[in-house]
Order: sequence, then C-alpha cells, then structure tokens
Amino acid sequence: MSSPTEYTLVLLRHGQSVWNLENVFTGWTDVELSRRGIAEATEAGATMAAAGIGFDVVHTSVLRRAIDTGSLALAAMELAWIPVHKHWRLNERHYGALQGENKRRMAEVHGADQVQAWRRSYDLAPPPLETEDPRHPSHDPRYAEMAPDSIPSAESLSDVVDRLLPYWYDQIVPDIRAMRRVLVAAHGNSLRALVKHLDGIPDDQITTLNIPTGIPLLYRLDANLRPIERVYLGDPDAAEAAAAAVAAEAG
Repeated sequence: MSSPTEYTLVLLRHGQSVWNLENVFTGWTDVELSRRGIAEATEAGATMAAAGIGFDVVHTSVLRRAIDTGSLALAAMELAWIPVHKHWRLNERHYGALQGENKRRMAEVHGADQVQAWRRSYDLAPPPLETEDPRHPSHDPRYAEMAPDSIPSAESLSDVVDRLLPYWYDQIVPDIRAMRRVLVAAHGNSLRALVKHLDGIPDDQITTLNIPTGIPLLYRLDANLRPIERVYLGDPDAAEAAAAAVAAEAG
C-alpha cells in the first residue's frame, strides 16, 4: 500500500476494437474488442501484475470495449472480484456524424486537413448527428436517464474535458483520497482529457498527445494529486511505437 502522501492511479486505454482495426470512427458506438484487443487487455493485466501493481477499485465507461478490457486485465491479475463503477462520463468522445465512417474515406470526402482538425484540435467538434438519426445516443437505453441537454450530438476534446472532470472530482478523487488503488479503463479521448488535467497540458499542446491501446499508464500522485511519476509499464519502446501508430492513423 502506498504511503499517505503517495497515491496510485493507472490509466488503461481499451484494447484494439474491431472498428480500430477497420480504421473507423467509433465514438459512442458500442463495438467489441478485436482478437488483438483481447490479447492486449490480457497482456496489460499480466504486465501490471508483474510490476507489482494491485487495485482496489475500477472506473470505466458504459461501452463494452472498455468494460471488457478492464475485466480481462483484472482476470489476468486474479482481481476479478473488485468493485467496478461504470459511467457515461468516461465514454469516448462523441464523433457525431463521423461515427461509423472510415477515416481514410472521410479524408477523401472532406480533406485530410479538415478531418485531422476534427480528430485532434482541442475545441472543434465534428458535424453533429441529428437527433432523429438512429446512431444518436438518445435512442440508446443506457442513456435514458440522462438529461436531454447532457446527451451529445458531437463533441470536441474540450467538451470531453468538461463532462469528465465532474466525475473525476466526485467519484475518482474520493477513492484516491481513501487510499484505494484506482484503475481507469477507458478510451483514447477520455484518457487524453484526464491526462491533460493531471499533467497540466496547455490547450494548444494536447493535439500531439497519443495514448496507445492496451498499455497501462502508471501515475504516482502526491498529496495534492500532482504527478510524482508518470510511466508506461512494460517495454517503453513498444509504448512509443504504439503511440506513433495512433498518430499515424489515416484521417
């Protein structure tokens, strides 16, 4: 167990999904892990166990690729019994009308620069979904209790930061302060939002941050929840290569 002035937090982006494999914008669409993604999640658990990391609680989104990643990692650590809390505020960024579209094709239709701006800029949201569109989350029963004005039709990364931070302060921070070792199994953009907050990354620099799938990111936090240490577990060269692969995705 950490000392009272040092806290353990691990961030884990879900393993490769079937739409990651197909280079498709996913967002709030609920797709499953690919075979590689299943292996990544299991390997992440083995990596954390080998590093002597344990957990008392998990926070994840309501999307199966993140839920399954957390479950597979915990099973590999023989920790499948610990509490898991699911919330939409940890969901991936909502990609609006781009959801379900191939990234390379969207680059051909809209231009590579425009699609890259939608993907990586801090405060630019993609074209929104119409509420009548069956892809809109208002038609999904898991969001039935959300206030209508809280259900996104499209989000920028800034929007993700705004909806994630209340969950961070209200749910995750109390677990950390109670000396619980916390795993957050979530998504590329919800974790980018959290890393931005933890590391104090300026708005104009967050565009270059890429989080690889299935590689645990360990934080040691001080009494003020400022990072003492931030390191990817396992092979650092593999983490660097995986992050570069995310940056190089088409569109």
